[in-house]
Amino acid sequence: MKTGMLWFDNDPRRNLREKIHEAAIYYQQKYGNQPTVCFVHPRLKDITFETDINLEIKFNQAISPDHIWIGTQAF
Repeated sequence: MKTGMLWFDNDPRRNLREKIHEAAIYYQQKYGNQPTVCFVHPRLKDITFETDINLEIKFNQAISPDHIWIGTQAF
């Protein structure tokens, strides 16, 4: 990841899509560009959903549950 931000959200009333969407909006406001990649804990693999932003979702055991590592991918 070229530029990344760790986002914490443990609100059980919000689903993963909402959490990622809010993190992406905050990231764009803070860094001035849209994130392209997002890492979440593998236990969330069973959750499938569509996002309204162009964002690749990856799974990584090193990411704690309730955390989202979001940013721009280095090519």
